[in-house]
Amino acid sequence: MGDITQGPGYAVSDLDSMGEGPGFRKVRQAIGVTAFGINAIVLPPGYTTGLHFHDRQEETYFVHHGEIEIRFGDGSTHMLGPGGVARVDASTQRGMRNAGDDDAIVLVAGGKDGYVGRDGQAVGENPRGGPPGAAA
Repeated sequence: MGDITQGPGYAVSDLDSMGEGPGFRKVRQAIGVTAFGINAIVLPPGYTTGLHFHDRQEETYFVHHGEIEIRFGDGSTHMLGPGGVARVDASTQRGMRNAGDDDAIVLVAGGKDGYVGRDGQAVGENPRGGPPGAAA
């Protein structure tokens, strides 16, 4: 892609447009997300983050590429590979380590005040409006 494209009510981009090398990719800022926080983190092989927690924001971690070890303040650790997901309460201490030989890419979304419910509405000829299983 290479750039950020905006249209009426949407924006599309890719992580490479948001930065190079290890570190944060500020997804929320780049594409104008206002309802929740969302960033990607690129961790080089062997890199270990410090522990952190939040005052109000629950987070969900999704491993897009690579393999990470996620650790918690209680001393437990869990390995997550591509497609791995972890949900963490705001006050729970957490940190990550890239346990693989390549860069790990982790998408982190955070928010507060709860789920708004299923509010999607089908448009046009397809009465399902989404992928298989979306209406289940």
